[in-house]
Amino acid sequence: MPRETLKARITRLKKIIVALDQAYPEAHCELDHKSPLELLIATILSAQCTDKRVNIVTQDLFKRYRSAVDYANAPLTELEQAVRTTGFFRNKARNLKAACQAIVEKHGGKVPQTMEELIQLGGVGRKTANVVLGSAFGSNVGVVVDTHVARLSYRLGLTKQKTPEKIERELMSLVPQTQWTLFSHWLIWHGRRRCFARKPDCAHCEVLKWCPRLGVKGKLNLG
Repeated sequence: MPRETLKARITRLKKIIVALDQAYPEAHCELDHKSPLELLIATILSAQCTDKRVNIVTQDLFKRYRSAVDYANAPLTELEQAVRTTGFFRNKARNLKAACQAIVEKHGGKVPQTMEELIQLGGVGRKTANVVLGSAFGSNVGVVVDTHVARLSYRLGLTKQKTPEKIERELMSLVPQTQWTLFSHWLIWHGRRRCFARKPDCAHCEVLKWCPRLGVKGKLNLG
């Protein structure tokens, strides 16, 4: 098979985007939140944890702690118990407390709205910052690269990069900036509903005709 040119890849990607938009017109961040702070907290907790579990935990967490000051002043052991079932709870509790202390001390209790400021908060990297900027502030600064986005980007033949940072840079060069946030939502929704890691439902896939199925074992069975 001849190597795909950049122009051909972008043309194919445009068709994939149209199909994903039609398949998931309501695609959005599935972490429950009502404010930028709640989304920041939920995203920090989502590391190595399902959104479903995080949403269960934050039902009570958001009632108990309503502001950055509340988290900043909370005893660490209390926060640890509150987020225990999300896994890595000690580290997450420290990050929550540190991030909120910085928000109170440096940003007047409000979640900052720039990448540079966000990644200086405890436990916040580019992925978390992109989630907050895109879904809380509607700002397309980058592309969220979680496990689904990384897996599907490779499977769709959009990138062969391995690290989140390099994957993000390549996707940013291919996807129109106005769609960076939505593109992440589309891939995440598709990864959770159709393009599973072990047994993707290729037979019913909305983007099958434009997918090289890289890394998928076995022949395609449409019967």
